[in-house]
Amino acid sequence: MVRYRRFIVDGLLKRGARRLSYDWSSLPPPEIPQRRVVVTGLGLVTPLGAGVQVSWDRLIALKTGVQALSAESLRLKDPGLLQQLPSRVAALVPRGSAAGDFDVEKWLNSTSPAFIAYAQCAAEEALTDANWHPQDAADLERTGVAIGGGIGSINDILEAAHLINKKELRRLTPFFVPRILINMAAGHVSIRHGFKGPNHAVVTACASGAHSLGDAARMVKFGDADVMVAGGTESSIDPLSMAGFCRARALSTKFNDNPTHSSRPFDQARDGFVMGEGAGVVVLEEYQHALNRGAKIYAEIRGYGMSGDAHHITQPSQEGRGAYLAMSRALQQAGLQPTDVDYINAHATSTPLGDVVEARAIRDVFKDHAHSGRLALSSTKGATGHLLGAAGAVEAIFCVLALHHVSPSIQTEIFSLF
Repeated sequence: MVRYRRFIVDGLLKRGARRLSYDWSSLPPPEIPQRRVVVTGLGLVTPLGAGVQVSWDRLIALKTGVQALSAESLRLKDPGLLQQLPSRVAALVPRGSAAGDFDVEKWLNSTSPAFIAYAQCAAEEALTDANWHPQDAADLERTGVAIGGGIGSINDILEAAHLINKKELRRLTPFFVPRILINMAAGHVSIRHGFKGPNHAVVTACASGAHSLGDAARMVKFGDADVMVAGGTESSIDPLSMAGFCRARALSTKFNDNPTHSSRPFDQARDGFVMGEGAGVVVLEEYQHALNRGAKIYAEIRGYGMSGDAHHITQPSQEGRGAYLAMSRALQQAGLQPTDVDYINAHATSTPLGDVVEARAIRDVFKDHAHSGRLALSSTKGATGHLLGAAGAVEAIFCVLALHHVSPSIQTEIFSLF
């Protein structure tokens, strides 16, 4: 999957010692379109099930995808290794042939490990939902893909390490590198559907899914594409990832015998997050483009805010300044006041420090509105666990669905704090 990038720079030309003067003031500013961006398709693969409807139905029915880990689910040859993990719960995507299960036979193959397969499955559903299957060359060139992730296929790396230890490197699959690269999720989706617009992959840990949606929305807004297939994907429930997060003391360890209660955002008994897996993909479209083809519109993306708290490699700053800045900037870009927001789908992962810091930031941004009873707040990680690089995209879809089902009259005026 080859990506092409070109930059046009107007400036000072230098050839050896010769300098050509340039009058910058004579240049008119570039014309930057300010186009509206709407959501016209949704696709999900979550621990609640494969598909938007099944995931949503089980979410509002208070179901959870969190379960006890087994040696088989981690592909451990020595069952005794499982007991070395302090956390033995996870939120796994249900696999099988029953309704709502992820079809392994259809999606998993030699070039597509789970994180890529989840993205392909979710993208297929989102495109079908949006009824966007272009055949015209111009439409294909104006459709792009932006799918991010956090870790990639650690299992492939583990298996390659085993081959090194056994001195059997000649058995390494020629697909090893394409199977572990996070950008190949977007690559596979574009190849499958023939999309030749921007091809983008974000790797920013737990913000990857949200960043992918925000970046893709800006690509549509500024005219790089008319349609973007955007989201996040993750499949990191493997021995090494679990052990790594356990060593960082990030995972829940007190509910191994009661797994369905282990992921509990904002609860006093929370003791860490639960590893989840899956993918969330949306179709983002320029508003007039969607209207012209009679597309169903779920929501409009009004604002997107980013920040870094420049504090610590894993812990947020205790005053919550990073989250405060991201939310404030999203509001400012959207042209909305805090009192205009009806619902927040919180990141809240169920960690003792992270949840209280996020709650503090929400209080500081929304002030009296946060306590007014007119601002709904929830974290859906109690049902799905923490999907790492897919979390922001999956939760953005839940956010869109929540507001869409509550009041169809506001479906094009939704503001989501990813």
